[in-house]
Amino acid sequence: MTAPAPQSSPKRRLLLASDRSDQSSELAGILQTVSKVDTVSMSDLPDAPSQFAGVVVDINLRSPECVQLVRNKLRSEPYRAMPRLFVLADALHHGSMQAWALGATDTISRPFDAQAILQRVRAAFPDSHGYDATDRGKALNRGVEAAHAVMVKIFEKLPAGVPLQFSDIVAAEGRILRAIKHSSLREWLTTVGCHHNETYRHCLFVTGFAVAFAQHLGMREDDQRRLARAALLHDVGKAFIPVEILDKPGPLTSREMAEMREHPRRGFEALAAQDGFPPEMLDVVLHHHEFLDGTGYPNGLRGNQISDIVRLTTIVDIYAAMVEKRAYRLQHTHAQAFATMEDMGDRLDQHLLQAFRPIAFGHY
Repeated sequence: MTAPAPQSSPKRRLLLASDRSDQSSELAGILQTVSKVDTVSMSDLPDAPSQFAGVVVDINLRSPECVQLVRNKLRSEPYRAMPRLFVLADALHHGSMQAWALGATDTISRPFDAQAILQRVRAAFPDSHGYDATDRGKALNRGVEAAHAVMVKIFEKLPAGVPLQFSDIVAAEGRILRAIKHSSLREWLTTVGCHHNETYRHCLFVTGFAVAFAQHLGMREDDQRRLARAALLHDVGKAFIPVEILDKPGPLTSREMAEMREHPRRGFEALAAQDGFPPEMLDVVLHHHEFLDGTGYPNGLRGNQISDIVRLTTIVDIYAAMVEKRAYRLQHTHAQAFATMEDMGDRLDQHLLQAFRPIAFGHY
């Protein structure tokens, strides 16, 4: 008796939303080698897209009308969890920023490289006949679990003498990026906001804000990964601060504050003593409390002495601290926190802070 032939997995089905059909035919042909493709205009996107694995958006990202149309469509509940791949007409920063602001899972650029596009499609969209919303929850849980595992290595094992390896951070970063791309920053914050450990919670808040900000700015994935690593590790020095200071349910005394202010240097020294941690990560660990006007610590750096990755981490660190729940004070609203940071003037990079506004006010 002849055994039945093995059944192949269902071919993914994609929506290609295009307002430039004359230019999208080449892309449709590439996608059809690995997917079923339904090409529609943005205005004709179906209300119930559950049979599709994802949507590929090929529109004029310089047109306010097109951008508003795609924003309205993709913000609707049926599309909220759906992966979306955006086509960029060129490599200009404006289009990339628009795509990430509209929730891009990934981007591809003209002129098309068929092999590169197919790799992106396989990575961005599940290989099935439809998008399973449970994938979003799985990605979120895996990301939070990976980040939590790093916190355990930092705050429990490192003080006990177990070295922290750069590979520990690299193993977590991909899952964290996927968690925030495939769910949302809001869901990340809600999940990690339930954590009982305040120090863990803060680090995970900072990581979520940093990754969402990097995606919003249209950073390359390599740069997103670097920022995720730095955010995860920025407070590693707190592993060497007494628990009674870290967990004190009230304001610190001047002596306790002086002890707390040692955490950037202690974290830097611990990581610098090991091989493998890139200079920009050590830079963030040591300098994330520096201010542009020279009033920060531990080195009183000023202006151009402070790198871009440190400036960005400082903004998300301060913002996260203000919007988190703390035992000894009421949390700030998003508007209050942002206004307070604007009032900090030339202590912070105000251009970068304004770029953070959409993240701060919940447009993510």
